[in-house]
Formats: sequence, structure tokens, C-alpha cells
Amino acid sequence: QVQLVESGGGLVQAGGSLRLSCAASGRTFSGFAMGWFRLAPGKEREFVARISWSTGSTNYADSVKGRFTISRDNAKNTVYLQINSLKPEDTAVYYCAAGLYIAAFTRTRDYDYWGQGTQVTVSS
Repeated sequence: QVQLVESGGGLVQAGGSLRLSCAASGRTFSGFAMGWFRLAPGKEREFVARISWSTGSTNYADSVKGRFTISRDNAKNTVYLQINSLKPEDTAVYYCAAGLYIAAFTRTRDYDYWGQGTQVTVSS
């Protein structure tokens, strides 16, 4: 049974930083992309970043380039999202997802597995 468990969210002031973690288990993720998405109130779930589990190649949404960094630790089966210079508009539930790398980019429907999400709230 595949499980993705996010952690690391919280309440921070604007300008602060957080590191989100996604612990993955239940299968080998070689050939998969691990993605981060976020869901803000009143908005649709949006792509934030993804990383190739095998190669470490990364992609980012334009809105987060330069502030967000996705990384992975294969030995710990964990993916991270480092968020710097937080803004109130970054407030959202952040989800980790996994899908085949050749298919899974920015569309939620291309990801097969999802975590339960972790709340990030940024105060101004």
C-alpha cells in the first residue's frame, strides 16, 4: 500500500521559511516524479514543483521559482520542499503526489498517489 505522508507545515510570518517533508512508502518510486501541489481557499489545486525520483531533475511553477526548492533523499525515501521568503499568498494546504515521470507534470490527474496534505499559513 503506497503512502505519502506530509509534514512540516505551520503558521509563519511573511518573509519566513519552512521545509515540508513527504515520506513515501509502499513501492519503489524509480521512474516516478514526486510533485508538490497546493490548494488555497477558493482556488483550484495548483502545481508547485516536481522532481524525478531517479535523476533529481526538477521543474517549478513560474510563481515559485527562486523561492521554492524541491529535493529528495533516496535513502530516506523522502521528498522535501524548502520554501523561503514566504508570502501571505502562499497560504494553502500543500500536497505531495507521485506519478510516472513521463506522464506526471503539472496536471493533478496524471499523479496516481497523494498524501493527506499539510497546512501552511503565512501571516502578514
